[in-house]
Amino acid sequence: MLNIVLFGPPGAGKGTQSEKIIEKYDLVHISTGDLFRKHLGEGTDLGKLAQKYMDEGKLVPDEVVIGMVETKIKDHLDGKGFIFDGFPRTINQAGALDKMLAENELSISGMIALEVPEEELRERIKGRAKTSGRVDDQDDDKITTRIRVYENETAPVAAYYQEQDKFNGIDGVGSIDGIFDQICSVIDGLSG
Repeated sequence: MLNIVLFGPPGAGKGTQSEKIIEKYDLVHISTGDLFRKHLGEGTDLGKLAQKYMDEGKLVPDEVVIGMVETKIKDHLDGKGFIFDGFPRTINQAGALDKMLAENELSISGMIALEVPEEELRERIKGRAKTSGRVDDQDDDKITTRIRVYENETAPVAAYYQEQDKFNGIDGVGSIDGIFDQICSVIDGLSG
């Protein structure tokens, strides 16, 4: 199985690129944002709790996220692999993911990190706010909070995968197709 962690700060293009990766490689998409929205749409307590943290620009607690991801993995063990989009966001989550996968005789094939300068991120997030309807895409302070939370709590996950020799940095600035071509080169190397 091909199991990819798609990584990068808010506004780096993970959602856009994950759609293209899913289509080309037929992977199961695991997006914590989608899982949260599903639970919120169904009015579950878990969804309401996740929304509270998301509205504040903060990370949802690990135990909540890990439980949701584990359920999704177990439901799709017959697929070609997974693309993890927005997960893991902490070292603790990365360790929990490795453990979950190992219990099913799987492992992460590689991390693909989209690297984008902060000013570009801000412009993208503000542009996305026009269509996303997300409260946290519209407010400068919340955008700053999300970027700082990423830098302080999420960026260290890259070092976790570097230590495993699974980190692959990609320049996330350029055309969508150009960035996708770089991603495909990495994935083809992992699966080849």
